[in-house]
This record gives sequence, structure tokens and C-alpha cells, in this order.
Amino acid sequence: MKKITAIIRPEKLEELKDALNEKGVHGMTVYECMGCGSQRGWTEYYRGKPVMLNMIPKVKVELVVNNAQVDGLIDLICEVARTGEVGDGKIFVYPVEECVRIRTGERGLRAV
Repeated sequence: MKKITAIIRPEKLEELKDALNEKGVHGMTVYECMGCGSQRGWTEYYRGKPVMLNMIPKVKVELVVNNAQVDGLIDLICEVARTGEVGDGKIFVYPVEECVRIRTGERGLRAV
């Protein structure tokens, strides 16, 4: 099993959820977050002084999937989330050692 973490633009979340649903991926965790990278942010003025705002609103989507699904889902996320502009986001993939469904005690892929 692998955990896919995608950090994307907030306006792309609904489109990504729909695309994942069409592929049969229903379980996900979504966080609202802030981050900075190549976008660098922008300058605003507070009481006449410039203030650099470099924490941009993002959405973090986490999925735990079968190893065989990883490459296809990475391609799907890239296709849906890409605008071609700086700030489209990043995808990280992590190994998952175990998954347990608390309600039933099922383990492994059956618990995902």
C-alpha cells in the first residue's frame, strides 16, 4: 500500500474529487492548509508599511491505495490539478505498512 499526498490549488478540489470518484477511489482525507514555494506570494501594505504575504492557501489531499494504482492516480492528479502556472502543487508518495479498519478489525487493503 502507498499513501499519496497531493497539495493542490483549492479551486481544483471539486474537479479532483469527481475524477477520483470516476476511477473508483472514494476514500480520501482533505485538509485546508497554507504553504509557500515558487509562487513567492505578494506584498500588501499594513499601516503604510509593506508586508510580504508568502503563505498561499492550498488543499492537501491524502489517499491510501494499492501499489498498482499509484502511477495512474499520479497521472490523474497531474492532469486535473495542472494549470501550467507556478503554484500548481506537489505530489508525495509514502509507503504504508499497515491499515486497520477500527469498526471491524479488518487489515491491509480490505481495510482501505
